[in-house]
Amino acid sequence: MKTALLLAAAMFANAGPASAEGNKSPAKQLSSAAGPVQASPASPAGTKETPVNPRYWAVVSAKSSQERTRIFNLGMDIVEAGKDSSAGIANEGTLSKIKEAGFEIISSIPLEKFSASFTKDFPPSDLKYHNFDRMQSDLKAYAEKLKGYSSIFSIGKSVQGREILCLRLNSSVSGDKPSGKPGALFIGNHHAREHLSVEMPLKYAAWLAENKDGEAKAVLEGRDIYIVPMLNPDGAEYDIDKGQYRWWRKNRAKTGGDAFGVDLNRNYAARWGQGGSSSNPGSDTYMGTAAFSEPETQAVRDFFGKHSNVAVAIAYHSYSRLVLYPLGSTDDDVSDGKDLKIFKAIAGKLAGFTGYKAMKSSELYVATGDMCDWAYEKHHVFAFTIELDPERYNYGGFYPGPGMIDQSAAGNVKAMLYMSQIADNPSQAEKAGR
Repeated sequence: MKTALLLAAAMFANAGPASAEGNKSPAKQLSSAAGPVQASPASPAGTKETPVNPRYWAVVSAKSSQERTRIFNLGMDIVEAGKDSSAGIANEGTLSKIKEAGFEIISSIPLEKFSASFTKDFPPSDLKYHNFDRMQSDLKAYAEKLKGYSSIFSIGKSVQGREILCLRLNSSVSGDKPSGKPGALFIGNHHAREHLSVEMPLKYAAWLAENKDGEAKAVLEGRDIYIVPMLNPDGAEYDIDKGQYRWWRKNRAKTGGDAFGVDLNRNYAARWGQGGSSSNPGSDTYMGTAAFSEPETQAVRDFFGKHSNVAVAIAYHSYSRLVLYPLGSTDDDVSDGKDLKIFKAIAGKLAGFTGYKAMKSSELYVATGDMCDWAYEKHHVFAFTIELDPERYNYGGFYPGPGMIDQSAAGNVKAMLYMSQIADNPSQAEKAGR
């Protein structure tokens, strides 16, 4: 996740965060209200993780995007970027490197202690959130309601063998077949702990199903819409499977020794390995052994290769209320001046719908291996990262409670509808803005 939050360092240094409203009761693991479509596979033998290098919520002095990028390159997962400091997750080795590099570590709290006041797992009141089985069930239900437009297919499998499911809405073709209609992709859950990012694509599917004979009909008839709610099902399940949130970000690949996981949004071939990610398998921002080393990112690569009609895309993340446009893997702007104007115009429209702030991604810090940069540079897709609610951790952070789903959906469904509408000609956004 990438986020910008103008807070003083003193605020970060205060003891523990406030509990998220509506997230106060202990919880058991979420079960599927509708019943599973397919049983989740068990974790492979020999993948028990030993926490040999505990993680910390750390606040580090950083006064510019360049300093944030340096800290990020040293292995810290920056979660909140303030005017004079940045807060995020780092292990002991990373904190030592940051200190040796001359940065002041304002505070560091063991992640387990820092997160103690957050709700553990999905509580009964959080059953709106989807685990893997419920996501499958609801995709099937939406497909049934959208019969005549809908099909479900897998774009690939995760490390542990779970299907990465896509709900496709097209009145002419089904499954993985090519189409000449203008295409739009909405994808969630690159990062495991960002459960709200699963909910937004699902909310769009639900809205289309409820409005198929009204406002939604034009896009259902004239567009090719792809909804992939959960790209990282293994990580999402791991984050909740023991009754306590693990703050897990990566997938569940075994990466050597006691280390697990690759940061999927640092694994695309957008200046992969050129800084802005970590080569340390123990880091939360570990980029993998090569671009597209992971089956999840390979699935996205192959999807774009098969569906050249996709013209626009939104990758959902959380949190911080931002609309981010390329480039994020370098400080440079998009080189095509016309395209840059289109990006800025669409970002402005999306910000208007959501109330979020629009900005170039690398203004936060440079992060290489990002999906949206790769999709634009390889396939000329106008791709955006939307960082969802809330604004900061003491409003709930990654685990903001069930009320945040509908609150976020109000503007984001409008944003997805707009993106579907302009898929035939994204440049119309720039012309409309004149």
